[in-house]
Amino acid sequence: MERTDVDADLDPTEHPAARSDNLERYGRYRVPRRRDPLLPDLELHEVHKGQKPGSRYVRLVPRSKQPFRSLGRPDLLEATEAAIRPRSALEAGWRQFKRVLVGAPLATAQLSYERLTKVKALAIFSSDALSSSAYATEEILLILVLAGSGALGAALPIGGAIALLLLIVAFSYRQTVRAYPSGGGAYIVARSNLGILPGLTAAGALMVDYVLTVSVSIAAGVAAITSAVPALHDERVPLALLFVGIVMVGNLRGVKESGTIFAIPTYLFIFSFGLMIVVGLVRAFFGGVEAASASETGRLAATQSMGLFLVLRAFSSGSAALTGVEAISNGVPAFQPPESRNAATTLAWMAGILAFLFLGVTILAHQMHVVPLETQTVPSQIARAAFGGTPLYYLVQATTAMILVLAANTSFADFPRLASILAHDGFLPRQFSFRGDRLNFSHGIAALAALSGVLLVLYAADTNRLIPLYAVGVFISFTLSQSGMVVHWWKLREAGWRRSIVINATGAVATGVVAMIIAGTKFTHGAWISLLSVAVLMYLFIAIRRHYKRVDKQLEVRAKGKAPAAPQEIPPHSQAVLVPVDEVNEAVRRTVEHARAISENVTALHVSDNVEEAEELRQRWEEAIPEVPLVVIDSPYRSFIAPILAYIDALDRSNPGETVMVVLPELVPSHFWQGILHNQSAIPLKRALLSRPDTVVVGIPYRLKG
Repeated sequence: MERTDVDADLDPTEHPAARSDNLERYGRYRVPRRRDPLLPDLELHEVHKGQKPGSRYVRLVPRSKQPFRSLGRPDLLEATEAAIRPRSALEAGWRQFKRVLVGAPLATAQLSYERLTKVKALAIFSSDALSSSAYATEEILLILVLAGSGALGAALPIGGAIALLLLIVAFSYRQTVRAYPSGGGAYIVARSNLGILPGLTAAGALMVDYVLTVSVSIAAGVAAITSAVPALHDERVPLALLFVGIVMVGNLRGVKESGTIFAIPTYLFIFSFGLMIVVGLVRAFFGGVEAASASETGRLAATQSMGLFLVLRAFSSGSAALTGVEAISNGVPAFQPPESRNAATTLAWMAGILAFLFLGVTILAHQMHVVPLETQTVPSQIARAAFGGTPLYYLVQATTAMILVLAANTSFADFPRLASILAHDGFLPRQFSFRGDRLNFSHGIAALAALSGVLLVLYAADTNRLIPLYAVGVFISFTLSQSGMVVHWWKLREAGWRRSIVINATGAVATGVVAMIIAGTKFTHGAWISLLSVAVLMYLFIAIRRHYKRVDKQLEVRAKGKAPAAPQEIPPHSQAVLVPVDEVNEAVRRTVEHARAISENVTALHVSDNVEEAEELRQRWEEAIPEVPLVVIDSPYRSFIAPILAYIDALDRSNPGETVMVVLPELVPSHFWQGILHNQSAIPLKRALLSRPDTVVVGIPYRLKG
């Protein structure tokens, strides 16, 4: 029976009805009282046969094999690796397969050891930006050549302007890294300073750009391979999907391992491209070497007039060199401490290397009079002019193909992190905020692989068909991010804010103009698809957030009313009842009421991978449902079902043969599609419990409205 307003401030154990001299006065009322929680036997023993026939002895299982250890209090336990052991041959086989594919599970405490050094972070977060130096100059020349050979000389000043823009954007993001060390990049900056809608616009634009980065990079890498091996041309889509799978698995193994896997190709590309530029510059200025296409320069006829619009088109096409610059600001939490300083240093390294590679290729293209050819890329012409047919030429081509494929890795590093931040804010399904076995956001990694795979299939892994969709999103996010930083400096007005606000305002105007040029010149060629995708994502973000708000409102723990209209008696049964809970809400409170109607021996069980958050939940529990004890299990391997099963096993050892009843709160969405927005962990838990002996499972549905 619930307490009335008269006795609301009294301790249940001190209630007058609890004393025998008042039983007659209070009649059939039984006052709720808090019982001790159901605590298992934490010491696991094994029975062994002795040397003599019929003799047996009991041995304490080593601590390393115990499923739980106490964290200083009886109702706060930690599940060990033994608690998540496989319970069937099928589970054992699946676990072994995962260990081979992605590695053994990592405990949450190992997260700090999975952080990246600056050297590995440069490989993971910069491959997209650095790879653009392999095609950005060619994109400029492809536009200028429309005005004839005389217009190709404009590539040098355009390249210089893009390099200047790169430095402005990079410096701006260095400020972002220091001001927003939690990561999130453009989304965090825009939402904090401009509002929710600009923040969601930046998030949607970035997510579209990340998917396109994977698709374009993989398609370009496959094109490089099929150019060398024409027999594979018809196998472009299977090859592209294979590479997506390889990059996905590399990232599922964890950020530290993916850094090791992808570091070597990235640094080989930097070395080979850098060597090509140095040798090419020496030969161009002192040896007068020219590219193979130089003889065709005089034969190029103009098909368009050389005007401001053409120059802006060339500038916008070459600005693809900036894609990926924001990646480091999104991944600040992945760096080793001090995170902000290490991220800012790595960003400076990346900007410097990219500027050197991009400007080097642009200068060499100008000095060698390179003309874009259908059969050979601009970097290939430069490398052939610098190295001839030596192995160094083939090293440049091989590392270029590798870096183009690995450019997708930047998106695999940043898309899941951005998705986790959006999920934490309620704009994406909450599953995206959960870490997998290897401490990565595995749901985001899998989603990115699936979306980019669909795009590669739809566009037949054709780079030329994908390029028009590209770069719009990244410049929208650049513009919103730098506009947000302008507001940030204006609000805080810290030392040097005037200089910073001028730089960020310049960057915002420049990237905004580029975004409009790209959208305008490529709109009918596919840019409209990217813009529409951003709008659709924004709608989904808002719809998901509204759904979660409605659910939170429905699940608010309602204030307890006055005394019940009719006397209620809690049955004096001692049946052991467990109620797994993940939150303190109305669905859980009703489930607990049903459990207490069955027995007075009820214990709530909360499994968490964050002890501090669990203790906050305990405080809310004590305020809302003080009559039922709560046991917290810290799950360092982020498993939910296995620790509960291990806890029930431990209860069995304490009271062999006794039946344990598990009462589960179950959310029932009003529409089938809403099921993906909720973890629905009660469903797999119920399946696991139903096959367990001496266990009774009761589900208490709570139907959501709207």
